[in-house]
Amino acid sequence: MRRKLAACLVAVCGMLAVVPARADWMQPVPPFKGNDTGGIIAYTLATQSDARQLAVDHCASYGKVAKFLAMQNYPGGYISFACRWVPYGAAQRPLRTLY
Repeated sequence: MRRKLAACLVAVCGMLAVVPARADWMQPVPPFKGNDTGGIIAYTLATQSDARQLAVDHCASYGKVAKFLAMQNYPGGYISFACRWVPYGAAQRPLRTLY
């Protein structure tokens, strides 16, 4: 009984040792991703287009304004922003530009 258990344990450990570990099994994050609370813009996309206008248009579709939070200004970094409600004193909804 013990030999059979030991053989099974060795076989399982051997199979686990042979299988490669994959940490990148998920899909990569797209260059622009967001929801009604905010989002992120890839730094490489921000260098090719107007990141501020992308964030403003995204937040305006939810009736909110964009507030930029952080910027990692190197390739592979992200620019993060939050979508906030229209500040007090503003009588109108934010403008949404249509192209």
